[in-house]
Amino acid sequence: MNYRSISDMNDAIVRNLHRLPRDIDLVVGVPRSGILAATLVSLTANIPMTDLDSFLAGKIYTSGITKRRAALDRQHSEMRRILVIDDSVSGGNAMRDARGKIAAAGIKADFVFAAVYGLLPQHKETDIVFEVVPHPRMFQWNFMHHIFLEQCCVDIDGVLCFDPTEEENDDGPAYEKFLAEARPLLGPTRKIGWLVTSRLEKYRKLTETWLAEHEIKYDHLIMLDLPSKAERQRLGAHGSFKADFYRKSGAILFIESEHEQALKIAKLSGKPVLCVETNIVSFPDALSLPALEQAARNLPARLRQINSPDGRKKAIKTAARALLGERGYEMLKSRVKRPA
Repeated sequence: MNYRSISDMNDAIVRNLHRLPRDIDLVVGVPRSGILAATLVSLTANIPMTDLDSFLAGKIYTSGITKRRAALDRQHSEMRRILVIDDSVSGGNAMRDARGKIAAAGIKADFVFAAVYGLLPQHKETDIVFEVVPHPRMFQWNFMHHIFLEQCCVDIDGVLCFDPTEEENDDGPAYEKFLAEARPLLGPTRKIGWLVTSRLEKYRKLTETWLAEHEIKYDHLIMLDLPSKAERQRLGAHGSFKADFYRKSGAILFIESEHEQALKIAKLSGKPVLCVETNIVSFPDALSLPALEQAARNLPARLRQINSPDGRKKAIKTAARALLGERGYEMLKSRVKRPA
């Protein structure tokens, strides 16, 4: 699974700004996700922006005093070089539709059509693709609305709803109240293949009721069949339970709420795990090429660009922490320091 976060998108835009014409007057985002890309380009390059529908209606977003005054003082009709951008291009339908609407409006300008991510280095619907990301792929801003959800295992607490507090998590009346009134967090619009939760089987009815009330569709609800929270804690069954089911299932991705659990599930299942806490996909082999590539993408740009020995050392430490977790990183350090 090829996953990109909002941070990844911003980095891809910054790396590719030099490929855009220097005289762009306006950035236009293709709804909905293209507006996110347009906003990042606009803020980074200090260029006015708008969304496609507003653009066709002759409206440009207002902005602060940091924007180029000359550009803002121009009328819509005077903007000659316009960037139309979407978050990604695959089949090209959204970009073809945008081109058609602009042509039908009869707006005369020099248009540049771009996508941050594409399946290929060049698509006929675009002039520029910033980065190639092949299928299967998911993005932070749309993974809860992706058709791949039907092939995913998804945690409940910390993903679909907020985690219970210590006071709420009493395995009794307070917890039952939490289950009935849990605040929604990420709302999927696609059916989920498997909901896999460490909630106890005895709370199935309350969980099913909450899911129905929030119109969350799923094929299977997998719960931990133990008598009590105390027994679950004694066995430490959270990660191993999820990993065991995930490994035996036909799921291609597990979406987990907590980083340490994600690392454990990936290791035990031998499959990738997306953590919503960090927006990082953990791979079974922490030194695998996909894991290292993702770690490099998630490093701050200032570290990736440092060529000094100290800079590289800091970057390596940051990547190791992201891949192994704090506990795993400390274990690795102790082993490295251990005398032969």
